[in-house]
Amino acid sequence: MKRVYNFNPGPATLPLEVLQEAQAEFLNFDNSGMSILEISHRAKPYEKIHNQTKADILELMGLGEDYEVLFIQGGASLQFSMVPLNFATKEKPGSYVLSGTFSSNAYKEAEILGVGKVAASTKDENFKRVPRQDELKIDKNSAYLHICNNNTIFGTEFHYIPETDGVPLFADMSSDFLSRPWDFKKFSLIYVGVQKNLGPAGVVVVVAKKSLIEKSLETLPTMLRYDTFYRKNSLYNTPPAFSIYMVGKVAAWIKNQGGLAEMAKRNSKKAETLYKAIDDSNGFYSGHADKDSRSFMNVTFRLPNEDLEKKFVAEALENNLSGVKGHRSVGGMRASIYNAMTLEGVETLADFMEKFRRQNS
Repeated sequence: MKRVYNFNPGPATLPLEVLQEAQAEFLNFDNSGMSILEISHRAKPYEKIHNQTKADILELMGLGEDYEVLFIQGGASLQFSMVPLNFATKEKPGSYVLSGTFSSNAYKEAEILGVGKVAASTKDENFKRVPRQDELKIDKNSAYLHICNNNTIFGTEFHYIPETDGVPLFADMSSDFLSRPWDFKKFSLIYVGVQKNLGPAGVVVVVAKKSLIEKSLETLPTMLRYDTFYRKNSLYNTPPAFSIYMVGKVAAWIKNQGGLAEMAKRNSKKAETLYKAIDDSNGFYSGHADKDSRSFMNVTFRLPNEDLEKKFVAEALENNLSGVKGHRSVGGMRASIYNAMTLEGVETLADFMEKFRRQNS
C-alpha cells in the first residue's frame, strides 16, 4: 500500500488509525449487517455514535451543559450567512475582523444583508498578520465579534483570544479546531468545516451556548434556523451520517492520544521544524506570515522565483510529499500540518527542503 505524506489544506490528512478502523467496520457497522453508509440515522447504533461524538467534543473543549454541539450541512460557507441571519440586525450589526479570505467572505455575506461592519483588517498588508487587540474597534452595540481563528491560505493564526468588553465572540475555527488547549468558554459560538482538521467533507460542527441558539427568528426558513438543529438534536433532516461518524472517530483518537495538550505539543514541534527550515535557509525560503502571527497549522512560504516553485512541487511529489502548492492568493508553497500529520512527515519535508535548497542555490 502506497501512502504519501498529505499536506493538502482540506480535504486533508486523517489519522491512519482512524482510516483503518473505518475500513474494518465499513461493511458491517456495529454488527448491523450494514455499512455506516446504509444505516438509518434513526437507528440506535447510529444514535449512539451521534451522541458520543457530541459528548467527546464538549469534553475535549472543557465545556459543560450550557453548550450544545450541532451538526449542519452546507460547509462553513453557509455559516457565513446563517450567523448574521440569526443574530445581526441593521440596528445591532455583527462586527468582523478581516484577517484573510474566509473572514472576508463571512463579512461579505453580512454586508449583503446590510448587517455587517469591519472591526479591523490587515488586507492592505496582504493578510500577513492578524490584527492586534489594540487595533480592534468593536462597537459595544455589536451583535457579535466574528474572527477566523486560523487562516489556511495566508498561514496566520490568532495566538490570543480577543477581549470584547461583553460583545459575544464568534469564531470560524475550521482549520485549527481541537489543535491546542484554548479557553473555549470565552466564545459564544464556534463553527468548524471539519474537512481541514477533524474529518471528511460534508458536515459543519457548531458549538454554541444553548441560550444563544434555543430560539431563532420565526421569519427565517426552517433550515437556516439554529433552533431547528438544536431542538431536533441535528436530526431534523437526514444528517451526513458518515462524516459525523468519522468526526467521532477523530475526536476519540485525540482523546486517546492525550487530548489537546498533547496535540499542542506535537503541533508546536512540527511547526517549529518547518519554520526553522525556512529561517535557516539564508533567504532561499521566505515565509509569508509575520513571525508573531505564524500558523501552527498552515506553513506558507515562497522560493526565489516561480520556476523554482514549480520544480519544488514536482520534485516534492516524486518524494511522496503531496499537496505543497500554495494558494493562488499567496503563491509559493503551503504545508498543512494538522493534528493527523506526523512529525515524521514534517521532518521528511524539512529534509527535502534543505536538499532542494542546496541543489538549487
